[in-house]
Parts: sequence; structure tokens; C-alpha cells
Amino acid sequence: MIEPPRAIGWLTGYRKDDGHLEFGGWIWRYDLAPLGPSEAEVTLTYDWSAVPQFVRERGIQFPPFGPEHLTNSLQHLAELAASTSRAWTPGGH
Repeated sequence: MIEPPRAIGWLTGYRKDDGHLEFGGWIWRYDLAPLGPSEAEVTLTYDWSAVPQFVRERGIQFPPFGPEHLTNSLQHLAELAASTSRAWTPGGH
């Protein structure tokens, strides 16, 4: 069963040479809606609208990958959820 929160999201970025994080302005987010005790509908949002113009001018085209990458992301999430649910037993984690 899915318990709140029902969204998983993160900012993508990288660690700079000085150790600080630099965020690129794009966000990954999975929204989960329960369909039953062991199923959920997942909506994947990838938003690059906050990417600064200077980053876009570096030659990175947005979106930086095709729709198949998003499909792969959802497939990997499904595989992870299935392996986790098999490892979970009632009364313990």
C-alpha cells in the first residue's frame, strides 16, 4: 500500500570542483496514485522550464534525451518497486 507522501521528486545537478552542488534547473518527479493494495498509477514529470539561458547556450538541447529515456525511467521504478515488495513481509520491513 502506498502511504503519504505520494510524490518523489528531485532537482538534478552536479558537484562542482569546489564541492558545492550546482543545480541545472530541471526537475524529475514521480506522482503515485493508489489503484489497490499492491498497484499504483505513476505519472512522471520532467520539467526543464527553469533551466537558465546560459546553460541552454552551452549547447545542451532540451529535452536532452528522447521519450524512450522517460519510459526506461518508469520501467526501472516498476522493477525497483517489484523487488522491494517481494522483500517486504507483513509485520516487518
